[in-house]
Amino acid sequence: MSASHVRSGGSGRTKANKPAKVTVPKKIAKRLPVDQARANKVAGLVFGAFVLAIGFVVLVALDIPAKAERAAATAVGRAGFTVGGYQIVGINHMNRGLVDAVVTEELRRAAAEAGSERAPQALVDVSEIRRRLLNYGWVKDARVSHRLPDTLVIDIVERRPAALWQSEGRLALIDREGVVLDRVPIDKMPDLPLLIGPGANGQEQHLSRLMAAVPTLKPQLASATWVGGRRWDLNFQSGETIALPEGEDSAKAALTRFTRLDKDTGLLGRGIVRFDLRVPGKMIVRLPRAPGEPLQPPPHQEG
Repeated sequence: MSASHVRSGGSGRTKANKPAKVTVPKKIAKRLPVDQARANKVAGLVFGAFVLAIGFVVLVALDIPAKAERAAATAVGRAGFTVGGYQIVGINHMNRGLVDAVVTEELRRAAAEAGSERAPQALVDVSEIRRRLLNYGWVKDARVSHRLPDTLVIDIVERRPAALWQSEGRLALIDREGVVLDRVPIDKMPDLPLLIGPGANGQEQHLSRLMAAVPTLKPQLASATWVGGRRWDLNFQSGETIALPEGEDSAKAALTRFTRLDKDTGLLGRGIVRFDLRVPGKMIVRLPRAPGEPLQPPPHQEG
């Protein structure tokens, strides 16, 4: 065996027995530390949020925010920012005593909470005053605000009376939306349209549109009765009643035809009791009876 062959063989054994080198791609090697750092950061944020949540629950349970707010408000009140009085504006019809009661009660509550004679401005709940005032029918809106240095201003926006509503023996003022404003004694009835019957208050706008279409009849209307929750009976000052059909369009058309006939022939004021317009295209008239007159004439007897 030649020397060259022996060296070659030895060299071959060394190369064959050398362990293989494992290499990690550079991209993966660079990414591993970054992912670990990011994971640690996320874990830290989660743990911090958990600690904050626990702290918040503890604060709420101990009523610490509310106590701190009351303490701050009391300190501000001691510095001179208290309510020394209040002013009510915008009242024309509503009983002022109702507003006085609401405002006074809130001022007393705020003063008692602060442990002082005068209510600190920061403890007066103006939203609660407004909420309670809106429960009264007369109040369409209310604005409550502080006016420096020490005045509380209550600005009332009243609803406007549009009609009287009689139901179940009681009489009340209502606005155009049918909201009951106040009870009215019969001997102090204002000069407003009278709506009669259950649910009639919610039909005020319907009646207003009907009468607006017949301006010559509107001044003669004494009252209107909402019948069966479906239609109107119009009662006029001259004593007649007009029975209108159901539905606003049908009622308006029937009333317009009647107005034309009244203008041509003078139907109202002739002693007729009732005009029934419920049948399309027809008018059924009920005539008055003389005192003691039977409903039907006696049969004719031949003698």
